[in-house]
Amino acid sequence: MSVLGFTDIIQGALTQYAQVSQQIGGDVAQHSQQVLQAFKAQLQFLELASQSSKPANPNDLMIFLKPTSDIIAAIQDFREKHRTSTFFNHLSAISESIPALGWVAVSPAPAPYVKEMNDAGQFYTNRVLKDWKEKDKRHVDWVKAWVQTLTELQAFVKQHHTTGLVWSGKTAPSAGVPPPPPSCPLPPPPMDNFGPPGPDSADVRSALFAEINQGANITSNLKKVTSDMQTHKNPGLKQGGAAPYRGPGSNAGSGGQPDKPPVFAQDGKKWRIEYQTRNHNLVVENAEMNNVVYLYKCTECTITIRGKINSVVIDACKKTAIIMDSVVAAVEFINCQSVQMQIFGKVPTISIDKTDGCQVYLSQDSLDVEVVTSKSSEMNILIPTSGGDYIEQPIPEQFKTTITPNKTLKTIVVENKG
Repeated sequence: MSVLGFTDIIQGALTQYAQVSQQIGGDVAQHSQQVLQAFKAQLQFLELASQSSKPANPNDLMIFLKPTSDIIAAIQDFREKHRTSTFFNHLSAISESIPALGWVAVSPAPAPYVKEMNDAGQFYTNRVLKDWKEKDKRHVDWVKAWVQTLTELQAFVKQHHTTGLVWSGKTAPSAGVPPPPPSCPLPPPPMDNFGPPGPDSADVRSALFAEINQGANITSNLKKVTSDMQTHKNPGLKQGGAAPYRGPGSNAGSGGQPDKPPVFAQDGKKWRIEYQTRNHNLVVENAEMNNVVYLYKCTECTITIRGKINSVVIDACKKTAIIMDSVVAAVEFINCQSVQMQIFGKVPTISIDKTDGCQVYLSQDSLDVEVVTSKSSEMNILIPTSGGDYIEQPIPEQFKTTITPNKTLKTIVVENKG
């Protein structure tokens, strides 16, 4: 019944997701092939579990999970290699939530873990809806199909594997023999072949499920960097002893030097400013209303944008400041540390996601701005006064939620009394 239930997910919501992905095309279509392959690998593993007893050796379990962990790593690697893609939010939504397939290593409550991964991708699915719902309904259908896939996966796990993966057989499987093919037929993929993971993702693949037998603690292994690994929060990590954590794709050179040459280029309507270090003379001249500025992995830099621009994205930057005239759509901070922005004209929306330390200097014309924050800390809005000074206001980071008599949730801001 477990195998049949999982096959229903593949033939239902997942197939719908794959079909809409092919209609959208491009990177979304290619990414969906890898997602199909990940679910196929998990189906083969569930087939094995339905015929075997749990391996006594945890290393054997890792061998059986390797096909799934390999393709999860390839899915996330694909996102990292396509950061300039038009569909980057689509790729991010999948990459942030695909670790839901790691529920097989979680106990005693794997179903909530699936929901947690589904929620992790919601930030990006909301962006997809915001950017595309008025342009192309297929993207709305794409979001619905993917969210439905993970919702059905959560229900499946809750029904068939409530307290953890159930091994139904009596004979332990041999680690030297690959899992048997599933007895239930898979629907044909929308495209001919599944793309194999790239060779440079080998380190990511080998590390992804390296501690697969930690039970519920697997959640920490599927996140990129925890607070105790961040040197800006733990200065002691810089002073001998343990070396700071370096995740996949982090700068390998000493002194935080970028591992790629700096980029400052205009590619059509997009300005790309990447891997710049200690450069305070970066200026985007004569920006136009249909232009987009994308900053990636800049450290200790100052960027000035002259002219009215459509939007600005600051991604994985540290100790970097950006100064702008006016923005038509939004300014977005993602995975940043110690960043600042100043706007002289208008900006309708500022988005701050997974960022520690963000100072926002507003103008009189931008006081109607909407600020959306998620998983961020140390954020301050500086509001101008008539005398030319600024009033600094912190953005709340702590909330209290209670249950009302009507069985709904009420959430309020918890003020820091200092």
